[in-house]
Order: sequence, then C-alpha cells, then structure tokens
Amino acid sequence: MFRVPEKEPRAPNACLGPVSTQGPDSNYGDGLERECSRKSTQKLPELYGVGDPTATFSCDSSHLSSRGRVIKWFWDSAEEGYRAYRMDEYDEEKNPHGIVNLGTSENKLCFDLLSKRLSQSDMLQVEPSLLQYPDWRGHLFLREEVARFLSFYCKSPVPLKPENVVVLNGCASLFSALATVLCEAGEAFLIAAPYYGAITQHVYLYGNVRLVCVYLDSEVTGQDTRPFQLSVEKLEMALQGADSEGVKVKGLILINPQNPLGDIYSPEELREYLEFARRHGLHVVVDEVYMLSVFEESLGYHSVLSLERLPDPQRTHVMWATSKDFGMSGLRFGTLYTENQDVATAVASLCRYHGLSGLVQYQMARLLQDHDWINQVYLPENHARLKAAHTYVAGELQALGIPFLNRGAGFFIWADLRKYLPEATFEEEMLLWHRFLDNKVLLSFGKAFECKEPGWFRLVFSDKAHRLRLGMQRVRQVLQGTSQVAEDPPFCQAQEQRDQHR
Repeated sequence: MFRVPEKEPRAPNACLGPVSTQGPDSNYGDGLERECSRKSTQKLPELYGVGDPTATFSCDSSHLSSRGRVIKWFWDSAEEGYRAYRMDEYDEEKNPHGIVNLGTSENKLCFDLLSKRLSQSDMLQVEPSLLQYPDWRGHLFLREEVARFLSFYCKSPVPLKPENVVVLNGCASLFSALATVLCEAGEAFLIAAPYYGAITQHVYLYGNVRLVCVYLDSEVTGQDTRPFQLSVEKLEMALQGADSEGVKVKGLILINPQNPLGDIYSPEELREYLEFARRHGLHVVVDEVYMLSVFEESLGYHSVLSLERLPDPQRTHVMWATSKDFGMSGLRFGTLYTENQDVATAVASLCRYHGLSGLVQYQMARLLQDHDWINQVYLPENHARLKAAHTYVAGELQALGIPFLNRGAGFFIWADLRKYLPEATFEEEMLLWHRFLDNKVLLSFGKAFECKEPGWFRLVFSDKAHRLRLGMQRVRQVLQGTSQVAEDPPFCQAQEQRDQHR
C-alpha cells in the first residue's frame, strides 16, 4: 500500500492497559482508555492512503506475462505464514511440535454438526439437470432458497427476489467480479482500514482496481465513541484526498461485522454511510459474511437488507457466503444480492469461470431451507462454542495485560501488542510475527490489514480447546521471553479428554 508521507512513528499510548473481558460493553477504548485518549492533543498525519499494490513489486520470471509476474508476486509475498503452516501443521498425534494456526479465520468448532447434517440422505441427489450447464446465475431452485434465507435472517421488510440473486464459488470471486464490472482499470474503492487484506488481491488481480484506505485510529478522539471508529467525516476526507491525487473512486466497501475489528455497524451508521455514497454517486459493496456469527446475545446485528429504505438500491450490492457462518470455507459458496439487473447479469456472465457444480447447488439449497436444524441445532451450539472460545482467549490476553477490542462477533480478537515492539515500526512488528512463527504459532500482523499503527495483531479463537490452549501457551512464551518449541503439557491432554467426554 502506498502511503502519504509519515511523520516519526508514535510511541504506544501510555494510558493503555488491561481491560475487563466480562461482556461486550467492556470494550477496549472505553472507561479509563477513553478518558486518557481524549486528553491527547497529538494529531496523526495519515488520514488516507491510495493503494498501489505493486509499489514494491519484484519478480524476474521470463516465462510469465507482466500480469502473470504480478499475480505470482502476490502469491509469493502474501502467503509466507500460511505456506509454513501447511508444511508443518500441528497434529496432536502425528506432529505435536507443528504450527498452531491462530491466523486463518476459519470456524473449526462445528465439524461434528455439519458432517452429520451433510451426510444425511436428503443431501445427495443426482439427476441430469444437475450434471449439465446451469443458468450461470445459479439454478433457480437455489436462488429461490437464497432469497428466502436472506429474507428471514437479514430480516428484510419485504421478501427478497430470486431474480436479484447470483451464486458463485465464494466471496473472493464475488469481490473480483464486482470490481471488474463496476470499475474501469485504475479506479478505486474506499475501504476503512484495518480491513481484511486479501480484498486487495481480489479487486486488483482481475480488475486492476485499487483501494483507497480510510485510516482509522485506536485513539478515541473528536466525535468517536470507540477505537477504530468509521465516520462520514473520515470518508469525506479520504474521498477528497483521492480526488486530489487524480484517483477516481467508484465505490465503498463495508464489512459488517468488520474483519479484523469485530465491529457491528448500527442501523444509523449504515444509513449515514449509504447516504454518503448516494451523495457522491458511489456503489456500496456490503460484505456480510459474518452476519450469523454474532455470538453475544445482547448485541443486535442489522443487515443492510433490514433497512426500510435503501438510499440508492441500484448501487447497493450485498454479499454473503457459507464459508464463515457455516464453517464451510472449503466448499466455496457465495451469493450476491443486488436490485441492479445490469450488475447481476454482468456478474453472472463471469460465473462461467466461478460457478458451482449442480450437486453442490442442490446441497446448499437443502441446507438453507432447513430452518429447524439451523435455528434449533446449529446456531445455538455454534454461538455457545464461539463464546466459550472467545472467553478463554480473552481471559488469557487479560492475564498477560494485553489490551484488545472486546467484541461479540466474528472469529478473532484484535490485540494491541505495541508495548512488545522496541520501536514503533512495521519492521519490528514483522520481527515479532516471525518470533511467533518460529515458536510454532501463526498469527496475523497488523500490516497485513493495512493498520497504520505498528503492533496490532489478529488472533483467531474459533478452534478446538486443546489447540487454543497450546497456541496461547506459545504466544505467552514469546511475549514473556521464554520462547521454545512448546510441547502439549499433560494438563492440556487431560482437559481434552474431559472435553471429549462431555
């Protein structure tokens, strides 16, 4: 990401300290932190950044086109930790000294529930129509079920229509398709940073579309009520900054619940962002892939499709997938809902390259229509397991005196490790990340999410208890300066045996 010129890195805020993790109201940034941060008069210079994904590009392959070299460079530069994990994956029996993955946002808590449901006889049907070319928007029977599913779980005031649905193989493909059909090459989307960094590749590799980061700050200042808060004022400044640099912005990307922060936008905030986009004639792409992963009952999640009136329905495009909410990241099912038929048709045309097999479409239709199983079996148990895992990791961070955002949605905790950096630089952040990896635990570092403050890390907690315990033990060893390849201690084995017999 190309950044506007920076001043000297800021030292970590001395007011930050451990926070309570008793509930969603005890967010990092409230209470003592809020009072301390409001006293700060230091103004951070970075308000926005115009993305140039290949600013540090280096690839000398003579066998690839210029585009191919860029695509290969993205893979080489972005997959280091994940590749290391895949070559040395932790297994309690076969590889107990392998890498524990607390970096990849997958829900590994409900395989037992999913495997049982997906193995039932009603999930498999083979007939000629399922083995032939489909409507590229998706089989009508699936689009009808998606429309009913979203109408119910998004609490739409009116039934959603199957003709506004397009299905394809995941939200990565959907981001790529939307960027390609909405923007000219070199144009851009606004996006609040920190954000899920892979979106940079999704919109750039096919569409040559860039991102303009709206940099959010951990300090609670001005009209903010929480750390890393997005406001229309910040959107306006970023839009003006991009315009001053000759970059045409065509849209705004919203992630709700947000990754990596876990924030949930209120209906009032959603309306404000949508009105901002309408005033400037911008498309809004709303990623709601974690909408059913809000595990704190006291939190009220509101889909953009629940609003009584969209300010600009023709420029509002909503995506959802089963990868997160149903723990099926390997199945590759995503869906778009848009009232703009030109957009739906253009994306459907690209589904020739990103479609689903007919057999998978049948399975998905059967799953989405089973509201009894979803409401009575899957969601209650999934939320209970997510909450328990979150409570454990939050407690471990609190015991270490590490500040973090305490949210009740998603699979991750955004943790402040700035005090462990000798200097507030991204080089030191990367060195700390490598120390974690050397100690066989994979985390995600803040620079990967375009966080402008070095030292923030994302920890994924949606995993089994024994892996979480071992992973957090290794994190603790790194932070306390006792790094070594950690062994699974006897208490972990004993606790796991007890968990299995519950």
